[in-house]
Amino acid sequence: MRKRAPLVVLLGIATALVLMAPGYASKQAGKRSPAVVQQAGMMKAAAKGGKGKSKKPQTGARCVRGTAGPYACKNIDMLSQVGMAELGLSFVNDTWGWIDPQTKREYALVGGIEGTVFVDITDKKRPKVLGILPAHTLDPQFPWWRDIKVYANHAYVVSEQTGHGMQVFDLTELRNDPAGYTIYSETAHYDEISWSHNLAINEDTGFAYPIGSGTCAGGLHMVDITTPDNPTFAGCFDEHGYIHDTQCVVYNGPDSDWAGREICFNSNAEVHHNPPPGSDPITNALSIVDVTDKANPVVISRTEYDGDGYSHQGWLTPNQAYFLHGDELDELEHGNNTITRVWDVRDLDAPVMTLAWENPKTAAIDHNMYTKGKYVYQSNYSAGLRVLDISRVSAPALREVAYFDVSPEDDLPHFDRGTWSNYPYWKNKHVVTVSSMDRGLFVLKTRALGSKGKK
Repeated sequence: MRKRAPLVVLLGIATALVLMAPGYASKQAGKRSPAVVQQAGMMKAAAKGGKGKSKKPQTGARCVRGTAGPYACKNIDMLSQVGMAELGLSFVNDTWGWIDPQTKREYALVGGIEGTVFVDITDKKRPKVLGILPAHTLDPQFPWWRDIKVYANHAYVVSEQTGHGMQVFDLTELRNDPAGYTIYSETAHYDEISWSHNLAINEDTGFAYPIGSGTCAGGLHMVDITTPDNPTFAGCFDEHGYIHDTQCVVYNGPDSDWAGREICFNSNAEVHHNPPPGSDPITNALSIVDVTDKANPVVISRTEYDGDGYSHQGWLTPNQAYFLHGDELDELEHGNNTITRVWDVRDLDAPVMTLAWENPKTAAIDHNMYTKGKYVYQSNYSAGLRVLDISRVSAPALREVAYFDVSPEDDLPHFDRGTWSNYPYWKNKHVVTVSSMDRGLFVLKTRALGSKGKK
């Protein structure tokens, strides 16, 4: 179901509702991750800064002698940019993608405070904004987070906004090309969570995993979505406490003991409330769990690491032998440059961190990363999109081969602006879409980095 509405009215009303009530207190706010509470105030700067004149959307630009328009770059060209006003968002966070199996058209899904915006990027140089699925609720205390994934032609959306739950939207509605900016309605809604920081979906099994919610001690809240418009609770994993993000796969990696099982690789940041004096209030680790039986998940291993700040997110290499991992607060807490950790997970019972690769060029905070073929695509806040060659990850060795800095002001470790996430799994293996908190959506194209890969 959809209807049209003036874009300016929608943006103005939604933003006002979110920002006008500083005294509002979410009824479950005290249970959120300390990192979420810490970052909430910092994110306001990005929303306020998104209106600057220098941030006017740019047309396409080739990377020539290290710049593409105002953006520093290497081996990446900009095909187009969709600005904040055109998206109808005051702040942008997550992004994902959908390729219509019937029409073959390609759509970027862009999250923000006000909801999830759908952009037809089939013509990469002329993206078309179709409209928005408004947020299920607007919570002025925790408006900054939204996470989107896709299964069976349906989008699933979670948020830190209290009472938001998980939205379900039938993406085939986008086939009816609207004449103007359209307000779409939810196809279904899952209300057994109030909020959730992140969402993972195993497309091979049809299970969704809201994580960082007010349920399951912030761990894996498992939802059966095999009937896409009827999500059903399936189980909990709470033994390791708060899980910030996860990747769940049907395992076909080197460890034959777990072949064919559904395994979750968790970026685990368990919070210890009222810890003893002198003890660490957070346990940061890589947690690996067998969730094949949703009623009886089995711990395989849990491994802490040195130099930690906040275990944030990671992604397996295509052969499932290594896990690339980002810690969101180590740059702030320890003063190091951007670090990508490499875990050897060929033995799931005993993973080993073999490398902490420090980018010599930037101290930006790392956020979300995804592997495809022999590359990993990283969204690193103020440093923009960074592309690393992972072909020698077993050595272990990483090498930066491309970047596009969507936040040219600086590459310092802060949450004020820059890229939140990216999506590299389009039909054209060189295309990557990148979300920027204060500049909108970028459609980029890498040069000579192509390698077919599985997300």
